[in-house]
Amino acid sequence: MPLKIKFLGGTKEVGRAAIAVKTDDTQLLLDYGVMVDHEPGFPMHIPPKNVDAIVLSHSHLDHSGAIPIFHIQDGKPVYGTDLCLDIAQLLISDFIHLAGYHLPFEYLELRTMMKKNVHIGFREQQTVGNIGFQLLNSGHIPGAAQILVEIDEKRILYTSDYNTVDTRLLNGADTDYDELQALIIESTYADEDHSDRASLEKGFIEQVTEVVEMGGTVLVPAFSVGRSQEIACVLAAYHFEHPVVIDGMARKVNRIMMNHTGYFRDPQLFMNAIHAASWVDGWRDRRMAAKKPGVIISPAGMLKGGPAAFYIQKVGKKKENAVFLVSYQVPGTPGRELMERGRCVIDGKMRRIKARIGHFDFSSHCGATELQDAVKKLEGNPTVYVVHGADGNCTRFARWIKQEVGLKALAPKAGDVYEV
Repeated sequence: MPLKIKFLGGTKEVGRAAIAVKTDDTQLLLDYGVMVDHEPGFPMHIPPKNVDAIVLSHSHLDHSGAIPIFHIQDGKPVYGTDLCLDIAQLLISDFIHLAGYHLPFEYLELRTMMKKNVHIGFREQQTVGNIGFQLLNSGHIPGAAQILVEIDEKRILYTSDYNTVDTRLLNGADTDYDELQALIIESTYADEDHSDRASLEKGFIEQVTEVVEMGGTVLVPAFSVGRSQEIACVLAAYHFEHPVVIDGMARKVNRIMMNHTGYFRDPQLFMNAIHAASWVDGWRDRRMAAKKPGVIISPAGMLKGGPAAFYIQKVGKKKENAVFLVSYQVPGTPGRELMERGRCVIDGKMRRIKARIGHFDFSSHCGATELQDAVKKLEGNPTVYVVHGADGNCTRFARWIKQEVGLKALAPKAGDVYEV
């Protein structure tokens, strides 16, 4: 039976991930995300009546943010892990609140989407029409998955965003795939490696401890989902004895994650870390935290908003304090400006920050070496489709796969259709 893959978004770019997998009588969507910029960018349109179900790899908006489009007229089933779908509800709700004016859906469609959720665990075989699929741990953020699609003898794996390295928070991705006919792989960091995890953690703890023991406050701007919890776990694992404060949406995410501790590498460490931290409860707490020696973990990870935008105004003014960035900083964001030029907006003006500035590469994606190793280990003779990479990374990685591994590899563009 012919199986077609159509790339609708996330090709030669990072954002609006969306892939359609189709046989003669069944069509599944793997993710349907948005490009979160000044105005949301959507993947290519696909008529909802032609879609049988959506399988969501993880909750980040660039993979989940446009799914409510399929719930305007009628509801399509949305498959994912329980944790993924619970966090997606929180993130999409916040997205509607911030960008509602630009969106073709509202809270009502999100509610319909949530009613149509189908919770599945890792390695649980599912079937829609004549397409079978299962989710495999992706090691990216809690509850995140790779999607393995099976029809007749054909097996296609979509890695989505994934990380094969164990972190404090999560086990690395499940890479026990057996033989594949096609692989759709991300290439976010196809051109660079990440720091060794153990030395990264050690360096981070040493610098944080040094600042706090000298009476300073450390602001750690961090993504609400995954990174905030990982930083809390790193501090707990090293028995950091000073105050740790968690603020912003990370608090709501913590509450959701506390009901799903089975996804964590060390559930006890996670619970200890979350209980050891104080959760900010309003502006009084916020102002107090900014004055006291300790660590403040707060979104937004790139300083584009959230309480971190308030904290930087206070923490940034004093040289005994520090701002330690622990996420990738997209060009053009306040975080990138801070990292490269040591300045940011304080009291309405662009000013130099007096606090110490550091960047620690706590990535939740594979680096170049892990991506290359993953392709080298593949069984069978699959065609590799490279997606989710900016600045030429998709094309570059596809070329490397052809030359070094000898597999057929392509960097598709939006609208391209391939038959497996």
